[in-house]
Amino acid sequence: MSSRASAKDLSSSRAVTHGIRVEVQARYSPDHSEPHRNHWFFLYTVQIANEGAETVQLLSRHWIITDATGRVEEVRGPGVVGEHPVLEPGESFE
Repeated sequence: MSSRASAKDLSSSRAVTHGIRVEVQARYSPDHSEPHRNHWFFLYTVQIANEGAETVQLLSRHWIITDATGRVEEVRGPGVVGEHPVLEPGESFE
């Protein structure tokens, strides 16, 4: 199987709150999925950008993920990928 994602394998979401833009791209990973066992694996790329005028720091995260069947999963925790990035105006973190 190819690990190359097609347009139909990509899904994206974006929101801006208090001058902070969060964009998420999700893509299906056929190499890690086992459809015959009803096991589906997705990879997520998250970009956080400071579009405001003040320096900010990411302290925690709260994601609400809804799959194609309508099942909702909430993810909460400190930082993101073990980091607490500080973003000056105009900077971003991925």
